[in-house]
Amino acid sequence: MDILQLAKHSQQIQHIYSITPEVYYSFQRCSNDYNPLHTDEDFAKRKNFSERVMYGNILNCFVSHFVGMLLPVRDVILIAQDIQYHRPVYLYDEICMEATVNNVSDTVNIIEYKLKFFKQVEEKKTIVAKGHVQVGLLKE
Repeated sequence: MDILQLAKHSQQIQHIYSITPEVYYSFQRCSNDYNPLHTDEDFAKRKNFSERVMYGNILNCFVSHFVGMLLPVRDVILIAQDIQYHRPVYLYDEICMEATVNNVSDTVNIIEYKLKFFKQVEEKKTIVAKGHVQVGLLKE
């Protein structure tokens, strides 16, 4: 599969991720980040959050899953990514990640996907983060 075929077969991909205790504690142990915003409910409430705020970089892990597992080929590599956080994410939230092809460069063999992360709040989709990821197609 070449880069143009990959872009055609991955125009838009959505996937739902759950912020489970396993995801939370695994990321905490891996990052060794015990900031009280993420670990102390009383601290988070004093800072005007409803509960502990989940680590924003958990969303980066979801991007890694998207690139490595949801694209229709395995010979891909993550080149760059950025995420801007708009709203907090909490334990047990279900986050839908939507990736849409934003730009394709067959000259350098890269696709850029525009990312949106949202959660369903009552009848409305609420954006929690946006970003981009550049993916390269590995050659033989």
